[in-house]
Amino acid sequence: MAFDIATQFAEQVSLGSLVQNLVYASGTVGAIFVVVGLLLIDAGGVRRRSAFNATIEKMIGFFIGFATYFLIGFAFWAAQYYVMVDYTLTDSIKDWWFGGALSNEMAQNVDPAVFPGINNFQIFIFFLACFAGIINVLLHFAVSERMKASAYFITSFVATIVSSILSWWTWGSVGPLTNLGFHDFFGVGFVYLFPAGMAMVFTSKLSPRPGMFSAHPKVTEYREPSLALVTVGVFSVFASLPMVILSCLFFFDPEALAVSVTMADTSVGLAFNNFGAAWAGGALMGAVLAYWKRKYAYLLLGPLAGYVSGASGFDVYVPWQMFLVALGAPIVSYVIYEALQKRHIDDHKLLPLFAGVGSYGLIMTGLLHIGVPRGGYVGITEGAYAFQHGEIGVMMQFVGIAVSLGMGIITAWILSFIFEHTIGMRVSDEDQAEGLDKVKWGIEPDVDPVAEKSSAIAKKAAA
Repeated sequence: MAFDIATQFAEQVSLGSLVQNLVYASGTVGAIFVVVGLLLIDAGGVRRRSAFNATIEKMIGFFIGFATYFLIGFAFWAAQYYVMVDYTLTDSIKDWWFGGALSNEMAQNVDPAVFPGINNFQIFIFFLACFAGIINVLLHFAVSERMKASAYFITSFVATIVSSILSWWTWGSVGPLTNLGFHDFFGVGFVYLFPAGMAMVFTSKLSPRPGMFSAHPKVTEYREPSLALVTVGVFSVFASLPMVILSCLFFFDPEALAVSVTMADTSVGLAFNNFGAAWAGGALMGAVLAYWKRKYAYLLLGPLAGYVSGASGFDVYVPWQMFLVALGAPIVSYVIYEALQKRHIDDHKLLPLFAGVGSYGLIMTGLLHIGVPRGGYVGITEGAYAFQHGEIGVMMQFVGIAVSLGMGIITAWILSFIFEHTIGMRVSDEDQAEGLDKVKWGIEPDVDPVAEKSSAIAKKAAA
């Protein structure tokens, strides 16, 4: 895609284009605040003796994903639009890797006949790089305190490459699976199911944390230091996501006609109201389960489950449908969560929320909206990429689920095999019990937790 850098093209930097740029920039801000919410959840939910180490590992994992996406990840996602017009993945990489021609050129110097709306694509690098980092943060929830930092950081790099390829296949409007009928508005497949697939392998390789299911000489039981902080983190995610949802829409003439990233007909208000209905339905059913079973976990799992169940279809639902689907989501997470607890599988988020509820949401989107036109690209009127040539199909939802989970499972299995035969993967029980803040950084907690203090007194008395 050659272009004359000596020519300036005002239509690439018009006031209208600036408005769209600001829309997508706001989504980037929303994504960053989602990270803040996730870090708050982590700070309130991990043992005080490992809180700093767990949080800092998440932050480093985020930036490994962020930087790797700038390096090459976006080139994979953008490739779907190159293939659509008979270019190749190689062409996309040449233009959009970190040193690529289009990723480093000012918008006003690019002929719109070569690449229209380039500002939006450049902003999407930052936007999607945030989600590449978020995938690593989410994965860390499943391996926190148990996986060696070196293994996690290598995993973060590899996961970014693989999830970027998966996003090409499953999120957009002309990727291979999307164009065939897989419908995923928010990127449930590559953002949620992919790390959940990895968690299936890693949690089987890493033993439960000391005190989680059975007492340890130094940790009689696993206690979260601040559930109130976890709650604030959950609500911070809720407050941040509307801006991200806005960035999952494409806007075309006349004025601000919106279609979703999959090219399905929608509107801004409808997508926002579906988001609100999903959180409300999940929160209310989660509260019912929590008070019924006297387990606080469902107060926090509920609203997140409602959201995840609707994320694949915020563009095509109507709010009353979304609310009813979200009511069922905490029940799905409840069944899976209880099964994991009985089997002493130490994962409280990715498997019940993402593998379970994420799959449930994708299936319900297919069942309730089968036949809804989408796919292709606006302005194309015939052929394999004609605007809205495809329809949502139930079978393709199952295919998308299998591919997304499968990519995560295969990636984690290969990495586990390599780690187990090289640098190792697991932090010892003794270091976990002592607390990684002290083991790695020499940091002592400001408060000696009751359970650990009682254990220390009993041990001293026995001596």
